[in-house]
Amino acid sequence: MKRRSNRLLPLELALLLALAATAVWGAWSLGRQEDLSGRLIRLHVIANSDDAADQELKLQVRDRVLQEAEAVLAGTGSREEAERALTAALPRLEDAAAREIAAQGAVFGVTASLERTAFPTRDYGTFALPAGEYTALRIVIGEGRGRNWWCVVFPPLCTAAATDLEETAVSFGLEQDDVELMDAEEPAYVLRFRSLELWDMLRRWLGK
Repeated sequence: MKRRSNRLLPLELALLLALAATAVWGAWSLGRQEDLSGRLIRLHVIANSDDAADQELKLQVRDRVLQEAEAVLAGTGSREEAERALTAALPRLEDAAAREIAAQGAVFGVTASLERTAFPTRDYGTFALPAGEYTALRIVIGEGRGRNWWCVVFPPLCTAAATDLEETAVSFGLEQDDVELMDAEEPAYVLRFRSLELWDMLRRWLGK
């Protein structure tokens, strides 16, 4: 019986090199996402239900919270400063949301918290963010069983003031690499983000 040589065949070698390249790329991409998530604070508003009135109320509360958060974050220049300011202002933000709910004639409780939250890939039109865990300002209305609204509260990329993504992001401490990763006009971003999601799923499955 003919013994197999210990030398790798060209196809086997190519497959090993491809796997190694994929591992390096995946680790690099996840590192990029984690670096980016460390510079952002997301906003996550959760409606009471999927009823049309509750969904409309969610948007009104969103606008009120964004307005209040903009005042809270005025003068902050880093994510750490922003997190401290938001943590101290949670009662104020919760009160602003409660007053908006009452002004709209609704009777719901509301909670505001700052916590790590898993987000899917999200395209906001002018920019996009990869899936992953981010620190988020979470506003939960009523039972919190309705569709969510996601965006970014720091830097203020989801307010009317953020007319220029790059200028706003860089002025709040993000780097050019972060802006390029968020560029929704880049043709490859969907494939790039989807690949990152799959790599993260594999990492979790392997228990890394």
